[in-house]
Amino acid sequence: MFMTQLSGLLKKISEKEEFPLEDAGRLLAQSLMSEGSIYIKGFDEMAAIEIEAVHGAEVLDGVKSWTTDARLTEADRLLVATRFSDDPDALRLAEKLHEDGIPFVALASKKDESGIDELADVFIDLHLTKGLLPDDEGGRTGFPSSIAGLYAYFLLKMTIEEIAAEYGE
Repeated sequence: MFMTQLSGLLKKISEKEEFPLEDAGRLLAQSLMSEGSIYIKGFDEMAAIEIEAVHGAEVLDGVKSWTTDARLTEADRLLVATRFSDDPDALRLAEKLHEDGIPFVALASKKDESGIDELADVFIDLHLTKGLLPDDEGGRTGFPSSIAGLYAYFLLKMTIEEIAAEYGE
């Protein structure tokens, strides 16, 4: 049953986030075409996305982990990944980026409250606000936020590489 629900979630991301993924790919690819860098910051379990991008089997060219001492230029872009759009740590980073005029993409599940989704240049919604399966106590279990985030990241990575290849032709 979990596999069925997970497959449905991934399908929902690919269908409902098709245009934001395209827009995010263009925004992030701009940094590669202007000799900038794509920085990635993953909060909590979403650090899996950062690790995959920087150290995975298929590293995204021009990508770096974001640290507080990073000196961003106008050619740089950032991908911020967090579980929910109202994450306080991600919001602090988003507010700083917004103030500094650094374009960024946010990847999270949208909550009702305003959050990083309103500050980001492009927001990709993971559509995961509760566990996928009911549990015995009337709650929900099976909250695969890192799986959903990695799936969206790979769609985004392929989009960036496709745009960069077209630009390089």
